[in-house]
Parts: sequence; C-alpha cells; structure tokens
Amino acid sequence: VQLVESGGGLVQPGGSLRLSCAASGFRVAEFEVAWYRQGSDNECDKIAHIEYDVRVRYYRHFEDGRFIISRDNAKNTVDLQMTSLRPEDTAVYYCAVNGGWPDDCTAPTNGDWGQGTLVTVSS
Repeated sequence: VQLVESGGGLVQPGGSLRLSCAASGFRVAEFEVAWYRQGSDNECDKIAHIEYDVRVRYYRHFEDGRFIISRDNAKNTVDLQMTSLRPEDTAVYYCAVNGGWPDDCTAPTNGDWGQGTLVTVSS
C-alpha cells in the first residue's frame, strides 16, 4: 500500500489549490480515505473522508464549504479542492486510509499514510 500526495505549494490568501492523493496497492473505491493536516499548532486535524460508497463527511472546522473531497476511480486518486485559503490553512496535508484519529500526523499509529504535501498560504 502506498499513498503519495501532490499539489501543495505557495498560494496567496484567497487563492485555491487542489491536492491529489495517488494510491497504489489498493483501490480507493473500496476503502475509506481521509485527508488530514498538521500546522504550526502541531495538532493533527482530520479534514474529511470519503467512503467506498462515495459518501463524504467533513469534520469540525471544515464544514464551511472551502474544502471539498472527491474521488477519481479511474485514476485511483482522492483529491482535496481548497478555496478561499487563509494563512491559518498553512500546514502539511496528508492522506491516509484507515488513519483513525492520531495525535500527531507525523507519527500515526493506525493505517497507511502518505508523506504529506506542504501548503503555504502567504502574501
């Protein structure tokens, strides 16, 4: 199982980015895949997940519509579209399957995780 995030970078406040999580070794359509982030507060925040039946759930602080999770079965990817970005969205963003609720995204105890992609929101 391997997950590789891409799409991070530097963006101005108010801008948009689309992150992609490319999976290998399993089909994203058959598992729950989630996006997380860890910023300067060092808290591992779960943003959203998408289930095998395409149902999605957004977690607290990420329900305002600025973050949209989606899946492309043909590409075997799970994407995170981010809009109206703010400086406080600066973080390393991770995707994971069966990732649970780790205290530290850099040291998860469950599931399979990607290496993360850095998003910096700054003017």
